[in-house]
Amino acid sequence: MTIGIDLGGTNIRCGLVENGDVVTRLTEPCRSSQPENEVLDQIKGLISRLINPSVTGIGIGVPSVVDVQKGIVYNVMNIPSWKEVHLKDILEAEFNIPVFVNNDANCFALGEQRCGAGMSHKNVIGVTLGTGVGAGLIINNELFCGSNTGAGEIGCLPYLEHTLEFYCGSAFFVEYHQTTGKAAMLLAETGNAESMKIWEDFGKHIGVLVKIILYAYDPDAIIFGGSIANAYPYFEKAMRKEMENFDYPETIKKIQIAVSTRDDISLLGAAALCG
Repeated sequence: MTIGIDLGGTNIRCGLVENGDVVTRLTEPCRSSQPENEVLDQIKGLISRLINPSVTGIGIGVPSVVDVQKGIVYNVMNIPSWKEVHLKDILEAEFNIPVFVNNDANCFALGEQRCGAGMSHKNVIGVTLGTGVGAGLIINNELFCGSNTGAGEIGCLPYLEHTLEFYCGSAFFVEYHQTTGKAAMLLAETGNAESMKIWEDFGKHIGVLVKIILYAYDPDAIIFGGSIANAYPYFEKAMRKEMENFDYPETIKKIQIAVSTRDDISLLGAAALCG
């Protein structure tokens, strides 16, 4: 047994994992506006409710840059008090079992490759579409983090007037259309023409993002997750249309693109950090 934790500024999710399944799950709103120790105490409390003598390790995904070897997290997104937290040392001292820390997008990709839509592939890129755009890289069945867990952060690449993250995340809907991705999806479900046009434009930008992934990494599969990925049927056609001008047609024929179907995949990915 292992414990997987998905730390976010909105919620903390914690799961007891056995044989690739979450057998017990706990979720609490994150006390993200509180001091560093209060958030730490919240995490410790959740772990304490799940831990038992059979648990051999704890894995945690954090929306930040991570020193993977030392388990230090820096400038955690949406948790202002977490500037430099020695998370591995703190949790290992508390529970006396190994703790592994990594970036949350990396945990998503690892979860999909080990337990989800990427299980039959050895080269997988996991892309989360939500407030921002995150990406994790699995190369030859191994998670590739780079020196600062920043490898694969394609959302930060300059694109048009802003970055790919701006056009492929929630800002695209808020800044350009004065709405949200969720609201646009609900309208698209009714056949609303204006909303369908929004998703067509969005799909073109996602198509550019996919082409950049193919040029940079040439994976077997790309797997989308995050809240905006739920609208995949409304932007897939425009995305694939944009992909038609990719320089290597055989690559386009072979690439597998899927959407995550497991809402516990990040917990499984975090738990998989334990080996």
